Amino acid sequence: MSRTHLIIPDTHAHPKHHNDRALWLGELIKDVKPDVVVHMGDSADMPSLSSYDKGKKSFQGRKYKDDIDAHLDFQEKMWYKVRKAKKRLPYRVFLHGNHEHRISRAVEISPELEDTIGYHDLQISEWYDEEVEYSGGTPGITCIDGIHYAHYFTSGKMGYAISGEHPAYTLLSKFHGSCTAAHGHDLDYSIRRSVDGRWMHGLIAGVYQDYDSDWAGNLCKKWWRGVVVKREVLCGAYEPQFISLETLRKEYS
Repeated sequence: MSRTHLIIPDTHAHPKHHNDRALWLGELIKDVKPDVVVHMGDSADMPSLSSYDKGKKSFQGRKYKDDIDAHLDFQEKMWYKVRKAKKRLPYRVFLHGNHEHRISRAVEISPELEDTIGYHDLQISEWYDEEVEYSGGTPGITCIDGIHYAHYFTSGKMGYAISGEHPAYTLLSKFHGSCTAAHGHDLDYSIRRSVDGRWMHGLIAGVYQDYDSDWAGNLCKKWWRGVVVKREVLCGAYEPQFISLETLRKEYS
């Protein structure tokens, strides 16, 4: 029996930016009634733990608690009306992204923080049925209805994220099955048929962020902002619907 998946790419909740887009997601979930919701990770932007900005003037004043509160506020706004409707909840999956992984890295670098900060601060189990953490230094992978999901998939011995000009096609050529990732903030989609007749879909799902990140500069202009609905999901095959953030804004704001 086929099912419907709703894919939410990186939301990057940030203490300096509002989370109104989370409210629009809640309305979409109520309307679409997906069987599965997959948050692809990087829910918490976590600027206070950014090694990239450490020591810079822009780093001053950042607080871990503010970062966590921004993430919790996003999740609360997204799920509030869905829960209030008292209908059957979808199966909810949360994949840890590299921004959540900053917490683990901070503890590794400064072990004295172990009793002070941790993944438990994110309260993932409050909203999600399945939590997929990092496996070593790379994102964990889960398979749902024949589709492999990860914040990003790696290539080569160094474990770098698959990227390049056609990353969705690269996913198919390397893993020979349907794969969905986020992380890169671009939208890329590729479909192929295997020798035994199976449809295989490669997808890089964009970003669900309505502000420009300071670090990205002109890269922000390349980002695709929105969510993906996968209908008729069965054995890795599906019919994709790409819904832009601007469309959600017009419909639900």
